[in-house]
Amino acid sequence: MANNPTPVIPNQTELAPGQVIGGVDTHSDTHHAAILDHLGRLLDTAQFPTTRAGLAALRAWLTTQGTVHAVGIEGTGSYGAGLTRHLREHDITVIEVDRPDRKTRRRHGKSDPLDAIAAAQAVQSGRATAIPKTRTGPVEAIRVLHTVRGEAVKARTAALNHLHALITTADTPLRDQLRGLTGTTLITGCARLRPATTLTDPIAATKTALRRLARRIQTLTAEITDTDRELAALTTAVTPATTALHCVGPQTAAQLLVTAGDNPDRIASEAGFARLCGVAPVPASSGNTTRHRLHRGGDRNANAALHRVVIVRMRHCERTRAYVVRRTTEGKTKKEIIRCLKRYVAREVYATILADLTGVATTT
Repeated sequence: MANNPTPVIPNQTELAPGQVIGGVDTHSDTHHAAILDHLGRLLDTAQFPTTRAGLAALRAWLTTQGTVHAVGIEGTGSYGAGLTRHLREHDITVIEVDRPDRKTRRRHGKSDPLDAIAAAQAVQSGRATAIPKTRTGPVEAIRVLHTVRGEAVKARTAALNHLHALITTADTPLRDQLRGLTGTTLITGCARLRPATTLTDPIAATKTALRRLARRIQTLTAEITDTDRELAALTTAVTPATTALHCVGPQTAAQLLVTAGDNPDRIASEAGFARLCGVAPVPASSGNTTRHRLHRGGDRNANAALHRVVIVRMRHCERTRAYVVRRTTEGKTKKEIIRCLKRYVAREVYATILADLTGVATTT
């Protein structure tokens, strides 16, 4: 008889009398906190503003209830980022808590006190164990620049689409004037258009719109170029081993660093990093069929970064190309091979990031 895997059930956090666990439901202007005693009984709930004084008051309120074992916080990377940093500065353990699923909320209801209590219960039951990112080191600086660059790229793409759409629907004389121009030449030509003073003429209005879109594209291109230069210098200085990996450019390294955070040691193993990137295989076996499928969770931006590395290596890396040939002869499909390669790259990247940021060498 085959051995069935035993599901992992989180252990209840055992607390000594006098120890308490906090939970916080975070918002833009206020945080609602709850606190449980060592037996899981609710002691109190309270609401605090998100100002500096409010964060200090929340921390003081927690500590007056007993010795704080840990605090579960929803949204440590968004509304709870400031509170997370404040509690860490005072040596209070913070645990990241996922928001309750819809089924749980339908059964128990939804309110700020209930969400705060649920956050504390998730920590005490052992369901929530994730350590949040510190967001106090160079990786946070990389994240900010990388995020702004991504938004600039989206805005430039949208502006380019609008520009081409306007040219397509423009009057024939204006289309003939711009016909044959592509890329930078087209943008420069549109930026130099001189429309008439009256905008009641559709051609004049279209010229005005094209000139504004072209100048917007030029501004965004300059912004992206500057950010690329800054990110390249920063990622190379912070993680020389990671950026030295084959086919891992500054933008890819920046995204993988953002996923790992300033404290990558919070991730227990390279398997945990792979799952965080959404490249850990998920069992999908049934009956006599034994197989795995693609994991569609995790950070999709990190998954896309690993995918780009794999695609480039499949074209330019002899070792990877040999692996593809071998796995193909074994009957693997291209998608399955890419999934395997992404898992291997995640293992390699985790080792270099850990060595770069913490000085800990790992074997791959």
